[in-house]
Amino acid sequence: MNENKELIAQCEKVAQKWLDSPLYDVETKAEVKAMLDNSDKTELIDAFYRTLEFGTGGLRGIMGAGTNRMNKYVVGMATQGFANYINKIYPQGGKSVVVCHDCRNNGRMFAESVAAIFSANGIKAYLFEGLRPTPEVSFAIRDLGAVAGVNVTASHNPKEYNGYKAYWSDGAQVLAPHDTGIIDEVNKVDIEDVKFEPDWDLIQIIGGEMDYNYMVAVKDAMIDQDVILRNKDLNIVYSAMHGTGRVIVPLCLRSWGFQNINVVPEQMVVDGNFPTVVSPNPENAEAMTLGMKLGTKLNADLVVATDPDADRLAIVCRNPKGEWQIINGHQTTMLFIYYIIKNKIALGQLRPTDFLVKTIVTTETVAKMAEKYNVELCDCYTGFKWIAHEIAVREGKKKYIGGGEESFGFLPYDKVRDKDAPASICLICEIAAWAKDQGKTLYDILMDIYMEYGFTGNFAINVVKPGKSGADEIKAMMEAFRSNPPKQLAGSAVAEIRDFKLLEATDACGNKRKLNMPEPSNVLQWFSEDGTKVSVRPSGTEPKIKFYMEIPAPMDSPADYDKALAVCEQRMKDIRDSLGL
Repeated sequence: MNENKELIAQCEKVAQKWLDSPLYDVETKAEVKAMLDNSDKTELIDAFYRTLEFGTGGLRGIMGAGTNRMNKYVVGMATQGFANYINKIYPQGGKSVVVCHDCRNNGRMFAESVAAIFSANGIKAYLFEGLRPTPEVSFAIRDLGAVAGVNVTASHNPKEYNGYKAYWSDGAQVLAPHDTGIIDEVNKVDIEDVKFEPDWDLIQIIGGEMDYNYMVAVKDAMIDQDVILRNKDLNIVYSAMHGTGRVIVPLCLRSWGFQNINVVPEQMVVDGNFPTVVSPNPENAEAMTLGMKLGTKLNADLVVATDPDADRLAIVCRNPKGEWQIINGHQTTMLFIYYIIKNKIALGQLRPTDFLVKTIVTTETVAKMAEKYNVELCDCYTGFKWIAHEIAVREGKKKYIGGGEESFGFLPYDKVRDKDAPASICLICEIAAWAKDQGKTLYDILMDIYMEYGFTGNFAINVVKPGKSGADEIKAMMEAFRSNPPKQLAGSAVAEIRDFKLLEATDACGNKRKLNMPEPSNVLQWFSEDGTKVSVRPSGTEPKIKFYMEIPAPMDSPADYDKALAVCEQRMKDIRDSLGL
């Protein structure tokens, strides 16, 4: 109780500073005063108990007043700290950064504030003329030789959120030591330190010329032009989900040779309120409803979509019954890796120096593919900045040919250092064309993979714990799992435990080995004797703890798919119950 009183007092003190300062506007002060006057202090605590920090995706939070909210002052202090860090690392003049935003409410205002603050600190800001995809921002940083970049986006989060993805000179989101270095500088900044007034000589608007350069780069992901030309009439339905892919994705598809591209008109409208979906997340089947409806009307071969900042993609194809089948994130990575390996071999393009990357929570089927064809596969932490890290440490020595993660993200080439939905959509359409060449669909290719490598069901369980109390609960859950791990998973004995915080794996006999990872991370994994894998980690961008389950089941023919999936679902429920979820 005393601890809670102290926390409330601490939050009230910070909130009062916002009220007393002349630097905050009238609307912000009114919102803060309402929180202070409310007898229920939950909102006050959530808004002021901490300052937003860089997680796996930079800043991300609910928009509103407070140190733990996305607003122009928190964005301003973060940018001032980022600018201070850049000037510390690069003391010479002539530095530049790239700044952009997606379709979210307040996005343009935040992006213009970011560009203004960089310019006021002597750093040239290349500001996109309007919303653009996250991968294009990553590309532009490298193309322009910028030292850093910011994209104002909350990716696939609900409409209440906005965010701030911070990039470094390699076009990847910031990693150590830069992430902690930026945070250290941000923590030194008071609102009085922020230079909000722009130096217009150091702000340059960019747009169409970078779109063209990016579109040309995307063609590097193409593997077989001939198969596209033979199937140029592949019937494609595309949805931008109210976001940034609306212009660039159809243009990229046409540049590859596809001619039958149909768009979902309601979802091509830029709107940060996302009126046609509950949440603009391609992982949610509901978000694909309008696309599937149009696909049925037009008898499309496949339906594809991008999330608001066009780094993630969704794929829907037809099953043998003619019904639409949503391809999950693991299956998406499987389809890409299968095609890349198989067709690079067929065309004589695969080299001994080629390598692939997947995250540790992504399906192990990909590892079986790489092992069969003796292609190097790197495991990395969740988040595409870690895939980018694996590319960077091998640059000049080996060639990256593809990498993905379970959350609907893939990068099929090395022109960008983040998830790239426009390039990935072009490549999945190439794969669909290749399937059609053989009288098959993407679903048939997926079944071919299961028959060759075995079936596994993949499931994600998100336990949401908002606010300060939720953060404490998540911490307690991780400590409990670490000190008392499960002995079995759905009846199969646990054969190995991997603790990435300790960088240590322990087998059933107690034997230990070191895990070769770039740094510790608060992730636990349990592997059972039958091949089941369960991964547990707190989210770096949202108030939730995530559980990833991969569960094998017998599948003798494609006709057994539903049966095998049902077996996995029951085992998943057993595991969930045993973990108390």
